[in-house]
Amino acid sequence: MERKLYRAALLALVVALVVDIADAAAAEKSEGPKRLATGVEDQSAVALTIYNVNLGLVKDQRQTTLPAGTFELRFMDVASQIIPASVQVRSLAGPPSLRVLEQRYEYDLLNPQRLLEKYVGKEVRLYTENQYTERDETVTATLLSVDGGPVFKVDEDITFGHPGRILFPKVPDSLASRPTLVWLLENTQTKPQRLEATYLTNAINWRADYALTLNARDDRADLSGWVTIDNKSGAAYANATLKLVAGDVNRVRDDQELRARVLAKEAAAFKAAAPQFKEEEFFEYHIYTLQRPSTLKNNQTKQISLVTAEQVPVKKELVYFGARQYYQSRYGEGVSNQKVSVIVEIQNKKENILGIPLPKGVVRVYKQDAEGSLQFVGEDSIDHTPKDEKIRIKLGNAFDVVGGRKQTDWKKLTADTYEAAFEISVRNHKKEEVVVKVVEPIPGAWTMLNSSHEYKKTDARMAEFTLTVPKDKEVKMTYSVKMRF
Repeated sequence: MERKLYRAALLALVVALVVDIADAAAAEKSEGPKRLATGVEDQSAVALTIYNVNLGLVKDQRQTTLPAGTFELRFMDVASQIIPASVQVRSLAGPPSLRVLEQRYEYDLLNPQRLLEKYVGKEVRLYTENQYTERDETVTATLLSVDGGPVFKVDEDITFGHPGRILFPKVPDSLASRPTLVWLLENTQTKPQRLEATYLTNAINWRADYALTLNARDDRADLSGWVTIDNKSGAAYANATLKLVAGDVNRVRDDQELRARVLAKEAAAFKAAAPQFKEEEFFEYHIYTLQRPSTLKNNQTKQISLVTAEQVPVKKELVYFGARQYYQSRYGEGVSNQKVSVIVEIQNKKENILGIPLPKGVVRVYKQDAEGSLQFVGEDSIDHTPKDEKIRIKLGNAFDVVGGRKQTDWKKLTADTYEAAFEISVRNHKKEEVVVKVVEPIPGAWTMLNSSHEYKKTDARMAEFTLTVPKDKEVKMTYSVKMRF
């Protein structure tokens, strides 16, 4: 009898063990593939290419050991402004060994408001420290709403404005503590892998800022250029290999993506120390590579020296611009006090101590006053400027040099042919002689009938005169023109 009881007990134990093993296997199977994670602590290298269209290309390398088989990998600490459709991942240690089955981007980030929203209709605990009894009190409550503040149901009572802390049992799986890429991977090797994730991100930009300091005669200047990088991508890049692309890169704007964002070569020419950036042609653009690693923090603006050149030849011009409307009809009353523009021109040539592609940006111009103090005299934006091209910077308007114009004649000869005559005057109130360039935009097909001063036809619709005006004097010029338009 005892032996039968012993056998029955032993059989029951074996059955229980088999059931437990089966339940464990079933539970493991129901849990799905294994979940692994890699963060910035595993980062072995990061490369960042920034375009001046508010776009960056990130190459993030991580060193990690992955199991064989199918599993889920959470690639954390990516940019919150990532463009999910641009993500690519590959194995640098053994490319054929790793295959991506699925990928997603989790940007529903953990914060107090989102945590509350996830627990609407669920139980939480309310913690209060009773100052009278000096005892901690905890009650279980159901979170009913978070619109305008948390509303709770405690037993049969409804309350809001609870003075204590809210305790949550766990973080919901749908919330991520950091922006995270999630891949379902299939791996055939167990040795350590080096993964590289490549993606585009918005909200990171760079621009060039230049400072031009004129000498006393306004014929030479010292030029310094800085790269200003503004990182609002939602990620930091430590000891990154940094490249800047200058050029007009075309981008396709997707409405859904935009809504989501709303919601959610010749360096030797420089006299100064060797530049920090190496410049080279790339496709139809120019790329500037920083010759050392640099760290770029999130929500940080950083400046890095780009170019330096001393004693660059410059030419200052005073330009009096006409207006096209004066040629369209008769104007009885002339303009007696019209501004004269001040422009500084630089030839971006090697013989002028430049001769390199200059990215677009803002040029700020300075000059020393009589006391030797540096003063700001104007600024202008420039476009991408290849070597051997001109850079023209408008500083403002001259104070002591003014112009005037008067229409002296107007005739309509035929339905499309006209004659007009003008008197242009320039007055110089400075203590020295000045040269003023008069630029007249003449419409249609035109012929100069007569002119008191020599002119150049700079293009089909532009005539250019040069007037030398002595100090405290006025110079007048006249001309008549025949037009057909």
